[in-house]
Amino acid sequence: MSPHRAHGSGTRLVLVAMLLWGLVAGAGARAATDAPITIFAAASTADALRAVSDAYARRGGPRARLVLAASSMLARQILQGAPADLYLSANEAWMDRLGAAGLVAPGSRVDLLGNVLVLIAPADGRLAAAAPAIAPGFPLAAALGSDRLAMGDPAHVPAGIYARATLECLGVWQQVAGRAAYAANARAALALVARGETAAGIVYATDAAIDPGVRVLGAFPADCHDPIVYPLAVIAGRRSPPVEGFYRFLRGPEAARIFRTQGFKVLPDEKG
Repeated sequence: MSPHRAHGSGTRLVLVAMLLWGLVAGAGARAATDAPITIFAAASTADALRAVSDAYARRGGPRARLVLAASSMLARQILQGAPADLYLSANEAWMDRLGAAGLVAPGSRVDLLGNVLVLIAPADGRLAAAAPAIAPGFPLAAALGSDRLAMGDPAHVPAGIYARATLECLGVWQQVAGRAAYAANARAALALVARGETAAGIVYATDAAIDPGVRVLGAFPADCHDPIVYPLAVIAGRRSPPVEGFYRFLRGPEAARIFRTQGFKVLPDEKG
């Protein structure tokens, strides 16, 4: 092939690639436009939010698009311009970051939910039958033996941040830190335990309640970590009738009943 023909073929390939990219980008833009409500929410709220979205749809509202992951990951995406309408975090600090960046619509932030931190083990595992009682200095390392402890990554995952603070408060963090299996979010930590890949794990009570493959060994003392609060807010510049409608529904009595059924605490409606 001559250099001219090779250059011509390359140009055609570039044009075709640009055309395909434009079609994909256009389809993505249309898809985002077609979804009237997009809520970025902590992975631990997945089942409850699906049920709330279903209930809202039964009342004639549009079905919300749920984007579920670690609160930290979602906050970073919003900071980078991801098209979220609402944000439901499992941690106040990540909502604070969005507020500091001017990304929280004024007056929209509310503390919506609360949760409890629990120690779990595989339902058929050895710890399920003989677990040490949770107390200051309790022998968690000895109970693990050579196995590992699943938890969210304390560098950025709210469940992991709470877990490390709790273990430090109880004086056992240094004993188990080297055997912690860090997960991308609380649900991923739950899966490690349910599959028997770790001897135990630390997750939210609401996560443990949905998986018959795990057993709760005990709840951690609430005064050993910051309150587990899920703040909700509308993202700045994203107000619209569909978004406001779903936002009000999330704060209403029907959603509250669903959240309670899923094991969450429904917090007083206080704007921050």
